[in-house]
Amino acid sequence: MALYKMGEILADAQARGYGVGFFNTINLEMIRACVEAAEELNSPVIIGTAEALLPIAPFDWLVPAMLEAARRAKVPVAVHLDHTYRFDTLMQALRSGFGSIMYDGTRESLEDNVCHSAEIARIAHAMGVGLECELGSVAGLTDEAGNEDKMVYTDPAGAASFLERTGADFLAVSIGTAHGVYKAKPCLDIPRLKQIRAVVDAPLVLHGGSGLSDDDFRNTIKGGIAKVNVFTDVILAGKRALAENPEAGYTDGVCLAREAMKRAVTEKLDLFGSAGKA
Repeated sequence: MALYKMGEILADAQARGYGVGFFNTINLEMIRACVEAAEELNSPVIIGTAEALLPIAPFDWLVPAMLEAARRAKVPVAVHLDHTYRFDTLMQALRSGFGSIMYDGTRESLEDNVCHSAEIARIAHAMGVGLECELGSVAGLTDEAGNEDKMVYTDPAGAASFLERTGADFLAVSIGTAHGVYKAKPCLDIPRLKQIRAVVDAPLVLHGGSGLSDDDFRNTIKGGIAKVNVFTDVILAGKRALAENPEAGYTDGVCLAREAMKRAVTEKLDLFGSAGKA
């Protein structure tokens, strides 16, 4: 099957009212887990990586594997670059073949975020690549100095203007989720999400999906989310499989971890309502 763009996949999800899972991957086994789960469910899926993961899996090693897996897949698969802050990293991603990229300008002032996002959108669109941006800030990630991002809820009143001024194709929103492992039960602002959905046409993205309840996922997708980002839940599934089988050798451990991650992805895709939508 041909390589899909994220915009194509999310347009269908938005029109038909289901969510599509995005899963960061750091090696071949995670790529296989995601694609095989999607194929078994006949579900679209989005795979990718993020700037913070590049020391573990550089573009030169990971991107060819993701692109080839997407091309060979029996279902629509898009390859996307998650949270990225540096211009040179984004340009490298554009040259590498990503179908969409995310510029995260949330650590800047609003005006700088708008200005830089608009510049990157112009370049990305000229190369046929979609751009995801974030308005507000989803907590949990840390910068190079170890400073943790604080939660800033997305202002519905500014969402349409932000998209118009930047030209971004997808909008990541902050409604109470956080990256990583939750320290307390999250309380999501679904009314805020619905207000944002009412004023923008672009597909909406939920970051910090790991650790949410099934009802949280259902409510956010019903409220207008088209793309759901999950990473921690998948790697924790692989970690548990290894911990439960300490006697396993390396090769057996790789297989055990892959199957556990595949089950985790399968559960999410089924929950998001994308099964049978390919």
